[in-house]
Formats: sequence, structure tokens, C-alpha cells
Amino acid sequence: MPDLGGRTRAAAGMHAPAALDDALGRHLFASLQRSGQRAKAEQYVRGLLSVPGRKTLRSIAAQFDGAAAQQSVHHFISASPWEWTPVRHALARHVHRTLAPEAWVIRPTLIPKVGSHSVGVDQQSTPYGSVNAQRAVGSWLVSPRAAVPVDWQLHLSERWMADPLRRRASVPQDAAVCSTEECVRETVVSILGIDGGLRLPVVVDIPGLDGASTARFLSSLGLPFLVRVGRSTPLRLDRAELPRYGDLERTAGDLAEFLPRLRRRVDPGDGPTTTAAIPVVPAPAEVEGMTLLCEWTAAGRRRLWLTNTAAPSPVPALRLTRLPDVVVRDFAAVSERVGVRDFAGRSFPGWHRHITLASVAHLVVVATTTELPSGNLTLS
Repeated sequence: MPDLGGRTRAAAGMHAPAALDDALGRHLFASLQRSGQRAKAEQYVRGLLSVPGRKTLRSIAAQFDGAAAQQSVHHFISASPWEWTPVRHALARHVHRTLAPEAWVIRPTLIPKVGSHSVGVDQQSTPYGSVNAQRAVGSWLVSPRAAVPVDWQLHLSERWMADPLRRRASVPQDAAVCSTEECVRETVVSILGIDGGLRLPVVVDIPGLDGASTARFLSSLGLPFLVRVGRSTPLRLDRAELPRYGDLERTAGDLAEFLPRLRRRVDPGDGPTTTAAIPVVPAPAEVEGMTLLCEWTAAGRRRLWLTNTAAPSPVPALRLTRLPDVVVRDFAAVSERVGVRDFAGRSFPGWHRHITLASVAHLVVVATTTELPSGNLTLS
């Protein structure tokens, strides 16, 4: 399993610039109708991989030939009518085929910005106070060795749905204001739309999310899942599985402490840990077949997950709960280096095109990194 403590991928294989292979470029950008578009997409990715510092449209345009390069790059990203969804689907299929991911991981991304002109920017609440930023939800294909972002949803508030901001940012008519839970649902729907299925387990790790509602939604789609929940999430014991306790209703935090007899020591591969698997029904809906998976980390913190994965041992599910930490590591070591946070334009389509091509650049780095960290995960 990867060593998240050192976060050493940048030093362990990224010392030399990665390069986009011509065959991979043709495969990922096959949906672009014109050869000129495909060439610009490949050049843009090469710019993301090679330009030092922030990956702005101006700095990337410097990699193109001709005096009009900056205008050409700006038009290609912000105004050219190419669709990013087919590129993301091709990316997902390639990652699934070549990197053997074990799950989809859905996590939030906060992108601080100076000023209020970038599309989607609002005052965002964080545990450390309010910050001027974009908020996005990303879906990643993840194995214990690597994580690659595939799809993104940009959170838009009501002020971005009203003119003149909506018109100025070219926000499409079918876009709507959505809560974090709704962004997660849109992400899952997008995942299910990928040709070839890719119906892997879905791991959702988003602070403050209505975990029970999200779990019910994933259950309705027949997807295996783990959703991180907060201590105050209302749950009811599944009387069919634990008849001696009745249908006791408590919060997830209380249930974790209320049933010490269900605790056991297991080793999911990164060292012994204490866990409990408690059969529950999320209140108020009657959705059976769920388990509250509780883990007490070595640092004394408690992690709580709702899951519908059924196995005699909690070890397979515990291994999946480590995958969000791989996303955190690779976002810091790879995504930020290839400019995922760097788009500063007003255009909603431009943001999606830039972050799609940055995801392709992320894949290139991961695919060409020969030395991957090894060791144990550090739980958060």
C-alpha cells in the first residue's frame, strides 16, 4: 500500500517532464471532429506537462507557434464547440484498462481564487473560516498505487444562475443550482453513462455530506458503496440482524460506542486496527442491507462509513476506505503540478475543458512514473 506520510511521488519519478504519447493522444481525443482540434488538445496537454509554475492560458500559449497563439488557445478552451464528456469517458476506459483501479472515489476540491471573476467563485465555508473559492466535486479511478481524476462537477450558486453572470460565463441552460449531495448524484450519473460499465464500488468521502441520503441513492442504483458519515447521522439497528437489541435508533456515533461486543481486531494490510460492523437501516427511509462500519485509528480518531458491501470479514471494505487517502496524495503530488487549480477564466465550458485536459496530463504523469511509493497508509 502507498506511503502517504512522505508524499514522495514528485521526487520519485517526476524529476523529468512527462510526455504525452502520440498514440494515447489519438485515442483520448478521437471524439474531436477536426484534426486541428486534436492537435491543439495534445499541445495543450504538453504545455500543462512542461510549463513551469502556474498553467495559465498565456503561459501555455507560449508553447504554441505563431503570434496569434494566445488568442487561438483562448478560443480553443473557452469558445471552441468541442465536448469534454467523450474525452472524459475515453480517459476513464483507458485508466480502467491499464491501471486496474479498485473503486471510484468521490471527493470535494476547493480552489481558492483572488477576485470574483472566475466562474463559480463564491465565499465558501471551511473549518478554518470563509474563503473566496470555487468548489468542485471530482470522481477518481483509484487503486492502492495510483489515483486518476476522470469527471468533475463545478458547484454553482444561485448568483451564477442569474444574468448577467450566467450569460457572461456561458453557463448552459440545463445547468442548475445544486447542493453538494446533488453534485455527487450528478457525478454518479455521469459515471454510469460511461460505455463499458465500469461499475466499480463507489467510495464517497465528503465532510458535511448527508451521508444517509447519498447511501440511499447509491443503493437504489444497485451500486456497491462506502459513504463516510458524521457522528450525528441518524440510524436504526437492523432488527432482522440484531433481534436482541430491537430497532434501537441512535446516531452513528452513539451506535459505535453502544455495541462494544461487536468490535474486533483485524489487519487490512497496513497494520492491526479495531473495527465494528453494525447492521443498520438509515432513518427515516426503510433501506435494509446496510452496515455501519466503524474504525478506531491508532491516533484515537473514529471513522464511520455506511456500506452495502457484504463479506464475512470487514477487511475488503476497510481496504477501500484507504483509497481516498491515495486521492489526497496524488492530488497534491500530481494534479496541482499539472494545473488542475489554475484556470482563471470566466467561461464555464472553459473551466470544464481545462480541467479535463489537466486530468489527461495527470494520467500521463502517473503512467510514466516508474517509482511509486510503497509502505503503509497514514489514516486521517
